[in-house]
Amino acid sequence: MLSLCIAVAITFLDQFTKSLVIQYFFLHESLPIVPGFFDLRHIHNTGAAWGMFAGGYLWLALLSVIMLGVIVVFRKSFLSKSILDRICLGFIVGGIVGNLIDRVRLQYVVDFLDFYCGSHHFPAFNVADSAICVGVGLYIISQILTARKSATSVEDQG
Repeated sequence: MLSLCIAVAITFLDQFTKSLVIQYFFLHESLPIVPGFFDLRHIHNTGAAWGMFAGGYLWLALLSVIMLGVIVVFRKSFLSKSILDRICLGFIVGGIVGNLIDRVRLQYVVDFLDFYCGSHHFPAFNVADSAICVGVGLYIISQILTARKSATSVEDQG
């Protein structure tokens, strides 16, 4: 239930922030938040992360649906019952659903968080992208902690 609540909250926050960007910004318009470092900028991304596979929104939408299915069907195989793993699942699913809604509804994903230094820009992203990255990062940490705990208990027994 925790995973579902987090996924719904992430999806809502993602769609809400994207609707504000669509409503208040013209395409490519930006608003400096921290001049020289961070802007809000309305961008349409027809690809995946960092614009890879541009124009492949249909394939990316299909891949998202497949990944959601794999995650739901096999969640017990790769997730423990720890709270951290349930949080990871919620972040990842919420992020995938947030971007999937855009791909199906708009045929592109709305990105708006734009970090840069001078003329060097990190690819723009959104709440859903952030949630996926945080979820995967936390999952990796969770697996490292679980492996260390298992190794420690084996050493204690031996």
